[in-house]
Amino acid sequence: VLIHSTFIMTSNALLCFCGSQQLYADCCEPFHLKTKQPQTPEQLMRARYSAYAVKNAAFVRESYAKEKQAENSLSEIKDFATSCRFINLTVLDSGYTDKTGFVKFKAHYFYQDLYCELAEHSKFIKEDEQWRYLDGEITPVADIKVKRNDTCPCGSNKKYKKCHSV
Repeated sequence: VLIHSTFIMTSNALLCFCGSQQLYADCCEPFHLKTKQPQTPEQLMRARYSAYAVKNAAFVRESYAKEKQAENSLSEIKDFATSCRFINLTVLDSGYTDKTGFVKFKAHYFYQDLYCELAEHSKFIKEDEQWRYLDGEITPVADIKVKRNDTCPCGSNKKYKKCHSV
């Protein structure tokens, strides 16, 4: 597991990357280890975000709907995950029926010196009794170029060079 300085350690345990305020070991890690299955689209969305944060491209790919897996290669997922520094996830709304669901969220990350926000209304389906990500509608949000001495946009009130700069 790759850990970044924004992730909080509590009693020698890592808080989950998905923002749930639960320990990673109790939240998304069991999904990544396949010892549990997400019971809602929101749990799957959070687990997917955490998988990107820990560079677990296999989990991300496997969590796509079967019809979408071929268009999302493991190498492309891994390249994206390793090129970004994931900051936080905010779930705005979610819901589901027996077979379909949705999650509206904002994911914040750095790509090089750009602060990026992915705002998406994701669609999920249930396949073989498991939730899978189908696709989503992305709301365009302008990336922010961050300079070393700028205040970090993550909300820490630190300078970027002392917070999220590589």
